[in-house]
Amino acid sequence: MKVSYYPGCSLDGTAREFGESVEGVAKTLGVELKELPDWNCCGASSAHVTNDTLAVDLAARNLQIAEKAGMDLVVPCAMCFSRLKVAEKELKAGHKVGGITNAYSGKVHVKDSVSFFWEDVGEKTVKEKAKKSLEALNPVCYYGCLTSRPPKITDAKRPEDPQDMDMLMGALGAKVKNWSYKTDCCGGSLILSLPEVAHKLIQKLLDMAKEAGADCIVAACPMCHGNLDMWQKEISAHTGKEYNIPVFYFAELMGLAFDDPAAQKWVRRHATDPIPFLKQKGLI
Repeated sequence: MKVSYYPGCSLDGTAREFGESVEGVAKTLGVELKELPDWNCCGASSAHVTNDTLAVDLAARNLQIAEKAGMDLVVPCAMCFSRLKVAEKELKAGHKVGGITNAYSGKVHVKDSVSFFWEDVGEKTVKEKAKKSLEALNPVCYYGCLTSRPPKITDAKRPEDPQDMDMLMGALGAKVKNWSYKTDCCGGSLILSLPEVAHKLIQKLLDMAKEAGADCIVAACPMCHGNLDMWQKEISAHTGKEYNIPVFYFAELMGLAFDDPAAQKWVRRHATDPIPFLKQKGLI
């Protein structure tokens, strides 16, 4: 299977372990990710609050490149996915990129990586490649805002209660916990402008994960993962409550289940150290 691939900026920087794990898992599953040639930034977190036309044009250019490649486009980063889906809707509505009429037909489907692995690659293939069970894990799956809402943009089937990550982790043996906060906001980029607000939102998610009986959190967004992973010590210091909940990218756990030797390298980059937890669970 071949698909076009839009890595975006963060997967080569702050979320390098996410990019490497998605690519590693894809290779194991027999998926060839064809990176878009000459792709550009989607404009997330800056362009859409600066210039509406630029915000669409930046993402639309990538869609035009994908259309020429003639394959569906897989987008791991939730922020990139959101911007590309906004551009997709604008192009279908007749938006002109840079003032020039484009020939975008909409035949290329933009897919987030969780849905791609679950719906397109499929449960059977995922299970066939698993060498270790994740049965020792009791995670909650955290989707965040941008891959599911607003549904008129994302085309999400269950925008308030997405299931693909839950089912993917469950197929690998994890005892996924049900909770009502899988699409609540983590604070996003407020962590830079209003950190006190973001900390409250992050703390609520950590508290609700514990209340649900989870021993770890699984995410699929660099911003969500960063917020939940990086600020636990600071929130612990401010609140007097101890937080030490491992936060994983879904593809990292897939890599552990596939016994990919690179998986240990990916998880060692986390701010909240998951190594003692994974050793206790017999996964490394």
